[in-house]
Amino acid sequence: MKNILCLNKIAKVGTDKLNKAIYNVGTEVENPDAIMVRSAAMHDMTFGENMVAIARAGAGVNNIPVERCATEGIVVFNTPGANANGVKELALCALMLASRDVVGGIKWADSLVGTADVAKQVEKGKSQFAGIEIKGKTLGVIGLGAIGGLVANAAVQLGMDVIGCDPFLSVDAAWNIDSRVHKAATFEDVFKVADYVTLHVPATKDTKGMICADSLALMKDGVRIINLARADLVNASDVKAALASGKVAAYVTDFPTEETVGVKGIVAIPHLGASTEESEDNCAVMAAMELDEYLRLGNIKNSVNFPNVSMPMSGDKRVCVLHANVPNIITQITAALGETGANIENMTNKSKGDNAYTLVDVTGDVSDTLVAKLTAIDGIYRVRVI
Repeated sequence: MKNILCLNKIAKVGTDKLNKAIYNVGTEVENPDAIMVRSAAMHDMTFGENMVAIARAGAGVNNIPVERCATEGIVVFNTPGANANGVKELALCALMLASRDVVGGIKWADSLVGTADVAKQVEKGKSQFAGIEIKGKTLGVIGLGAIGGLVANAAVQLGMDVIGCDPFLSVDAAWNIDSRVHKAATFEDVFKVADYVTLHVPATKDTKGMICADSLALMKDGVRIINLARADLVNASDVKAALASGKVAAYVTDFPTEETVGVKGIVAIPHLGASTEESEDNCAVMAAMELDEYLRLGNIKNSVNFPNVSMPMSGDKRVCVLHANVPNIITQITAALGETGANIENMTNKSKGDNAYTLVDVTGDVSDTLVAKLTAIDGIYRVRVI
């Protein structure tokens, strides 16, 4: 029986995918083999020897110590694309909120409670909330992955001229992007021409603070910025200064902070991007299936710290080796197997950055002595036998 701890409420449609004869799933599980999580902070957590996997029911993993997990032999999964439609729909809403002061207008209308001639006051006062239309405007999409690609396609359908940039765009993602979306070589090329800029990239050392005084200086006067990705992508102080000067007409963010709430020109949405029943269900199902595939078969799909590796089961046992991406480890693994008489039936290895994963299907027994010998090899993080 494998123990799976849920650190947040995970949709039942997802946890129900985990066979109860194999898995013990719950919020009070002790000594977990795996964790399912949404937004719970995990950086200060210590993990037991049994822990082999973490599945984030969502795309962002900034709440998880990803690099530390790798060296402890813990595979971290996310669920790319599972909440993409929910975020896309909120992005379309954000385009409208950035174009017209709908939020301010609603608050003003609510303030008329108890006054006479509300209809006349509305007609007299509505002009202060007027805005612009998105049709014919240029939308710059930063990041054309699962979410950004959907936003770009939808904006084309709404009559916008769309330009996007994604240095890491996969071939599969590219096939799904409308041919009318213009591809820019750099983010700067997007910033220079866009009336609206929408962000759909993860927060990394290269993207944090990408919207700042320098990038804002490249943009059109009156640009409208949408950030449903991560708060860290935007330097809030620089945006506030640009709002005050008129350089930025509106900033819509799904990540309110002390700096951005209650500021004129900023619409702060309480992190609702993936907060739909459908998104939560999709993420939970995908996370559960990723854990099941890894725990039962050793196959990895959608990991953020190890490569995707999948191989049909053959032989008597499967040896799963998580290790550093350094020379000679494969040679040492096969040598150790040969010394104990295990015959290799099938084998695959892939790497991702500093880390790698090797699957070996063998005939014959895999002894504790062999596991200890493999684990002792310099650069190997963890050895599992299935």
